Amino acid sequence: MHPFIIKDEPGDCPICGMKLVPVKPGTTGGAKTESAKPQGERKIKYWAAPMDPTYIRNEPGKSPMGMDLVPVYEDQAATGSIISIDPVTIQNMGISTAKVEQKALHRDLRTVGLVAYDESRQYSINSKVSGWIERLTVNETGQFVKKGTPLLSIYSPDLVSAQEEYLLALNNNQALAKSDFPQIAEGAQRLLEASRSRLKYWDISEQQISELTKTGKVRKTMTLYSSYSGIVTMKMVNEGMFINAGMELFKLSDISKIWINADIYEYELPWVKEGQEAVVEFPYGDMKTLTGKVSYIYPYVEPKTRTVKVRLEFDNPGYHLKPDLYVNVRLNTQPIEDALVIPRNAVLYSGEKRTVFVTLGGGKFEPRLIKIGVEGDQGMVQVTQGLFAGEEIVTSAQFMLDSESQLREAIQKMLEPKKPSESAKPEPMKDPPQEGATGKKNEDLDDLFK
Repeated sequence: MHPFIIKDEPGDCPICGMKLVPVKPGTTGGAKTESAKPQGERKIKYWAAPMDPTYIRNEPGKSPMGMDLVPVYEDQAATGSIISIDPVTIQNMGISTAKVEQKALHRDLRTVGLVAYDESRQYSINSKVSGWIERLTVNETGQFVKKGTPLLSIYSPDLVSAQEEYLLALNNNQALAKSDFPQIAEGAQRLLEASRSRLKYWDISEQQISELTKTGKVRKTMTLYSSYSGIVTMKMVNEGMFINAGMELFKLSDISKIWINADIYEYELPWVKEGQEAVVEFPYGDMKTLTGKVSYIYPYVEPKTRTVKVRLEFDNPGYHLKPDLYVNVRLNTQPIEDALVIPRNAVLYSGEKRTVFVTLGGGKFEPRLIKIGVEGDQGMVQVTQGLFAGEEIVTSAQFMLDSESQLREAIQKMLEPKKPSESAKPEPMKDPPQEGATGKKNEDLDDLFK
């Protein structure tokens, strides 16, 4: 009546007074725990690593630690861990199973991306001389600028002096070019080249220098031209403003190529590789999709979202991809060929342990420790150790099997005889104290039912 009352010898139950009944090792009531077969030839079921029971093979070999694999016999595999359940109980528990398959494992990754400027195509335009802006040609944010487009006209005393020095050096060189002293002619030529280089260093174009050489007239204002192509993202000057040398005038960004920063969860990272194809789908209208590639995986995790940023690069014809626009992103991942695949809901997660129940037939189930890899589509997961292709595993009601297995294991340990130490002396069994004159019951029984 009270199966938790266990004794090492015959006697009476201290609760109800009924005779204790013997229990054979390996039986625990309704369900049975298989024990090793004492007779017959032993058959090797598989080979396992002595330090890692999840590392199993079909033949002898070495473990990852360099140790020899040890054989596990069918009678050993059935001892203690395998449970046997009658068909009626299996039906009532609603147990369903699935085969361990060896096939390609796919994962279709979809996420949201934010369009951003290509940082390698952002430019700053500065002034190399001080002066006053007489005329501003580019005067709107968002305006498209081609390389060589005039930006502004500036009056700079430094530029006026540089032009005068150049014309003086030019006239001096023409006068001394036919001198009887070669050193004088060479000196005049070097002075002319230095004056010309000074103008070029201040971003005066070859065309402007040629015009100055041809006309021989100093211009009050000089025009500065753009050295890059792109759209104006920032304009920091106005007409009439005085600017200093080194002051930033404009910021340009070339959006013919664009970046998209997509967020990938930590568990999806094994599927993402640089160079993979990525497809952008616009969330509005009937615009066509664009194809790009994964160019960089950022080496840190966003602490708030627990995601990793992945940079995608796209050509941007027609400028449909606009910075700060949200788009849908699909990553075309490479499948894992010949992977051992099982349903994810077949795995029991307990701390760092991953367990499945293998169906052995005849109502027998074996809990097996496994190691899993990446997760794929349709709720499938890769198994790296612990299972073989073709084995049948439980996909539902495994929590009840796990509870039953742990209960069998605990009771089996309680039934195993303990080896007394040499120094320990067996104490005689004491009859449970009866209710005495004081009217108090056995304190041990009181503790048992607290």
